[in-house]
Amino acid sequence: MNYSRSPTDWLLEFIDPKARLFHTGNYCGRWKASSHGHANASFHLVVSGNCWLHLEGVAPEPLTAGDGVLILRDVPFWLSSSEATSALTAIPVTQMQPFTPHSTNETGLVCGFFEVTPGIGQWVIEDLPNFIIFRQSSISMPQIPVIFSLIVEETQREQSPSPSLLTRLSDLLLVYVLRERLQHLDELGGVFALVSSTTLLPLLERLVAEPDAAWTLQTMADTVGMSRSAFFKHFNDCTGQSPGQVLLMLRMKMAARHLHNNRSVIEAADLVGYKSLAAFTRAFSRFYGEAPGAFRRHAKQLSA
Repeated sequence: MNYSRSPTDWLLEFIDPKARLFHTGNYCGRWKASSHGHANASFHLVVSGNCWLHLEGVAPEPLTAGDGVLILRDVPFWLSSSEATSALTAIPVTQMQPFTPHSTNETGLVCGFFEVTPGIGQWVIEDLPNFIIFRQSSISMPQIPVIFSLIVEETQREQSPSPSLLTRLSDLLLVYVLRERLQHLDELGGVFALVSSTTLLPLLERLVAEPDAAWTLQTMADTVGMSRSAFFKHFNDCTGQSPGQVLLMLRMKMAARHLHNNRSVIEAADLVGYKSLAAFTRAFSRFYGEAPGAFRRHAKQLSA
């Protein structure tokens, strides 16, 4: 790995988003559509026309040609022709039609799912908000509108668009959108400091790969070839947190993912290194503000 790069670029390498097209085409008239329930992060690009994004607890967001949204967790949402959330129940789920070159009065969408590399990539994604909206009018990276225009051009071909090319362009677009978002380094805290440290990065990779190991201050110091006292001081100076705090955060985030994926509380505790269910429950409850059993039930309700 080239350590002369910025922490954002290192994190992008760990995330490495891979797109998979879900549906592409046009909607016309009154319509609504969603990819909720597939347990995947998704992206939705408006290549023509306009629509509204409806997310629970958030005012409807208008999206127009050149805008897009990344849904980073499988939360309930709708894309629709209607601004009024109250009208959604009366609108049937509509069948998408194939792209028609130079069509008017229609909303063209390129939609798909994406996956990130397990481990650090998933950890970083979990620290981002549920959704990221990007608009051509406010994008700071000039590459994003260029890639978007290539996607639009492909959807407007006289022949059917190439799914392979749209997928590759979507991969590239995701990388740039996430790069722009990740430039707000202060919102992700110590993980950036760990990734940017040539000394501590190997430890972070080990902690992510082996959260169930019997980690102590000594074993962490041994991993990076330092004495306990030197390691503790360097870690605190670098991240502003103790090694124990970072290990706890990592284990709790991984446990939450296991619970969201319908693992039992006992399984989640064991997978992140807790042999005592009572100790795991106390730690999880302090970290998330609710017991792991309640967290698991709420996660199931959201994905229902």
